[in-house]
Amino acid sequence: MPPRRRPQFTQESIDQQLQQIHLLDPSSSSENLEQLGPIIKQIHTSKQQEAYLRTIQGLIESKDAEIEKICADNYQDFISSVSTMFTVKAYTDKMKENIAGLDANVSQLGRGLVDKKRTLLRTRKTAANLDEGIDSLQACLRVLDVVNRVGEMVQAGKYWSALRSLEDIESMPPTSLSQTPFFQHLLSSLPSLRTQIKDAVTASVKQWLLEIRNISAEVGRLAMDAMDARNRRWKARRDRDPLLQTVRVGSAVELVTYEKTEFNVLDNEHITVDFKPLYECIHIYSTLNSLDDLRRSYQADRKAQSDLILPNPLPLPLLQSLTQEISGFFLIETRVLDTTDNFRSERDVEELWEAVVSRLSIGVDNALQVETDPGAFLQAKEYLTSFMATLESPIYQTNSMSAFLLLLFEKYALLLEKQFSRRFENIVLQDDHLPLQAETSQEVDSVLDVVWLGEEEKDLLKQTPVPLVFPWSQTFYLCCQDIRSFIQKFYQFIEGISQTGRNDELLCKSLDALLSNYVSKCIGQRLAGTTTLSQIAQIITNLEYFQAACPSIETFLTNSRGCPMKLSATSSFQTTLTRALERITGLITSKLDDFFELSEYDWTPRHREDTPSMYLYELINWLTTVVDSLVIKEDYKDEAYKGAVAYIAECLMDFLTGRNVAVMNESAISNILVDVDFLENELKRIGRAHLCSVFTELRLTTSIPLENAVQDFLIPANRMKSYSVVRPKRLQALLEKLAKYGTTQRDAGMRELAERRRKEADAVGRIFPGELR
Repeated sequence: MPPRRRPQFTQESIDQQLQQIHLLDPSSSSENLEQLGPIIKQIHTSKQQEAYLRTIQGLIESKDAEIEKICADNYQDFISSVSTMFTVKAYTDKMKENIAGLDANVSQLGRGLVDKKRTLLRTRKTAANLDEGIDSLQACLRVLDVVNRVGEMVQAGKYWSALRSLEDIESMPPTSLSQTPFFQHLLSSLPSLRTQIKDAVTASVKQWLLEIRNISAEVGRLAMDAMDARNRRWKARRDRDPLLQTVRVGSAVELVTYEKTEFNVLDNEHITVDFKPLYECIHIYSTLNSLDDLRRSYQADRKAQSDLILPNPLPLPLLQSLTQEISGFFLIETRVLDTTDNFRSERDVEELWEAVVSRLSIGVDNALQVETDPGAFLQAKEYLTSFMATLESPIYQTNSMSAFLLLLFEKYALLLEKQFSRRFENIVLQDDHLPLQAETSQEVDSVLDVVWLGEEEKDLLKQTPVPLVFPWSQTFYLCCQDIRSFIQKFYQFIEGISQTGRNDELLCKSLDALLSNYVSKCIGQRLAGTTTLSQIAQIITNLEYFQAACPSIETFLTNSRGCPMKLSATSSFQTTLTRALERITGLITSKLDDFFELSEYDWTPRHREDTPSMYLYELINWLTTVVDSLVIKEDYKDEAYKGAVAYIAECLMDFLTGRNVAVMNESAISNILVDVDFLENELKRIGRAHLCSVFTELRLTTSIPLENAVQDFLIPANRMKSYSVVRPKRLQALLEKLAKYGTTQRDAGMRELAERRRKEADAVGRIFPGELR
């Protein structure tokens, strides 16, 4: 506590106190000197003590005068009081001495107090200066502590707090410290500290960019896995609803029905992408009015990172991981774009997207140039469509990628066609042309689920007890299996791509090429080298089922695609089927040649035979046995009979009109007709009477010379009416053979007849050339 200050007394207050003192109290027998003590004690420290003493002396003197007056007035008492007065005087003198001593003491004491007061004042001033210095030092220390903590906050990554601390220093209220050189120097160093904060936060963003580059692939993997799961859910729903067969993920219908699941690819149990470093950097750069610098730097860094994603050349085995990394890259860019104001522009992100997609398309195209496996194209398509579906949005346009996929699709379709063409060729060449068998009901169901059949025939086959022998061989079964696989792989590529009619047209074109150029053509090639009639019959059955399968395939494709589909391979199978029937006829006729080679006709017999040639019995037995044993339609058997009988008729006609027999008489012709009668009877016996018409030309041609109706034939009206099937050239040859026989005879009648035959032959030969056949 500061020392208690003594009270100060004025001249007026002292005079008032002295007036109240009565040294001689009439009521008291003693002097009243004690009252002077307190007054003296009160004034001994006063600065006006000398004036007080003089005043006191004056008062004493006035008192003496008063006393003298009193003595004069009270002379009687005076004398008695003189002694008292002297005593008082003595006391007064003594009091003076005491006062003088007291004054000396007071003076000495006052000088000591003044010195102490001066010393105290100097001490207090020094203390005040020290306090002020301490306050200044403490203020400096507080500022230095803030500056020091700025460095610590920068090292700790608390950049915004560090920047706020610098702002707090600048916004400090004016104090004595504000005018010091120290504070001014400190203020001048703040820009450098801001630069340090800026550099530090920039370094943190650079580190963050490196980290997100390392985790972009994982982000993309999670996003593409989520999209694949969504595709699987939609495919399951689409399989349950035929109306949704052509609706892909991302379409309006799918978006309406899509049950969204809460899954954040940037913040989940597997990975968390913290955008705080970027946000803090943006905030700090905005505060420092340097946001444009950060934009340019960020765009340059992200472009450099996008350039590093795709290697050159691009290895196909890494395509999945590369698409995942690209997906993660742009998902992060989307989040930055959505969560920052005016930091990223959509145009900047679109430029990065277009550049990456362009390089990706070129890289994949170059990598697939040497690929011959359609599976590589399909796998590349799967990765690219998943990538497109994951990122497809107004910002990330996928039109160019879709166009690129369509180009890949055309190449894929060609490779797929080549792959299946080789398979079809192997299937046809390795077929043993034996009916396919199934031992169990499960085998029957597995086969019927693959082949293209009508529902009625399927139901009929399912009701047939096992073991079951199917009408077709493994060629039809395996080809149907591969056709289904081809269609599946074909549309597997289109899955996820915009559906266009061009794709369906390409499918029809490819299927037609496979069915016509490889299945039907290979069957035709195999047919040409097959000499076993039973195998040819099986080929015919297979062709029938292939021909019937084409409409079933069309119906299947139409129902699954929702648009009409038309195949033209049916005509190709019909052509091959016709060739197969001709092949049967050709093999039969080839065997018939062997029989005719065994025939021993006498072309100039003396009389007509009543029985047919012996070789015909064997011929008919062989023909009926072979044809009836063929497992083909009755119509095709009839065609085989018709071809065989027509060939027999042609061979007999060749005997009559061909160049192999030079001379012939009427009896030989009659014998041929006996054979014809036998053949017709046999045809009637086996229920093929309608085939007898093939002998019409032979009968009419031979009837003309036998009935001497040549002149009747030469009349055009009669020729058109009764002999329309007779060929004049053949009739001419037959007449010439008869004429040659007559010229060798000695009988005049025979020679005359021969001459007439010769003239008739010449007349027939002069018939208008347009009628010659």
